[in-house]
Amino acid sequence: MQLHYQTLGNQISGKSPLVLLHGLFGSGDNWGTVAKHFSQHYQVISVDLRNHGRSPHSDSQTYPEMADDLLELCDALSLGRIHLVGHSLGGKMAMQFATQYPDKLEKLIVVDMAIRTYPDAYTHMIDAMLAVDLSTMQSRGDVDKALISEIPHAMVRQFLLMNLIKSDVNHAESDLNKSGLTWRINLAALRANYPHLIQAVCEHTRYEKPSLFIRGERSDYVRDADIEHIKTHFTNAQFATLATNHWVHAEQPQAFIEVAANFLGSGK
Repeated sequence: MQLHYQTLGNQISGKSPLVLLHGLFGSGDNWGTVAKHFSQHYQVISVDLRNHGRSPHSDSQTYPEMADDLLELCDALSLGRIHLVGHSLGGKMAMQFATQYPDKLEKLIVVDMAIRTYPDAYTHMIDAMLAVDLSTMQSRGDVDKALISEIPHAMVRQFLLMNLIKSDVNHAESDLNKSGLTWRINLAALRANYPHLIQAVCEHTRYEKPSLFIRGERSDYVRDADIEHIKTHFTNAQFATLATNHWVHAEQPQAFIEVAANFLGSGK
């Protein structure tokens, strides 16, 4: 699968490129501030995972498949070893890639994600988005109002609504609603594959290259017990905690940049 990606900065001799992976419902755009900073020191490639952003849709979405997607992208861009950064869903996918293709990695950064199986936290959100009849919606604001009862947190709704786009007005009338609004992400596939996406990864493998796990102090995604679990599979792991919730790099971008830059050995 040919993933969509954005590139900032130029290839630098002797430096591995930095590849960034977003979380569930996100896209490469989520890395804006971080990508801009590191493009001064690396070629930065922000990737849209399958069924997200501008990447192709697929009925299937497993971690091995997503690792293969990234390998295909690396090969298409003639990349050697890479530094890989993944947040949340992208963090699990980064761990999968690291253990599936260790020779392709230089350093690994996982942001607020552990190895373990997680409880179902998002099926109700996907169902709420699928339940909105976009043919009756005139604007993004109308969709926002339609989601309030099931998704009361305004910031969460605004993040989800970043996936709402205008479709091509030249489509057949049967495929188009009055406003032309459509979901860019593949909600049906995410709904079908979500039980797999919350499962544990890397439970039967070990990764011995340098890795950094950054967690949010106010997030429950990475608990103290998770750190001990991670250490058994990522034997050369370092850990850092920042004063944030789950969206570590968005809530404290400068602190995140400093910790990541120290680990990567680049300028701040």
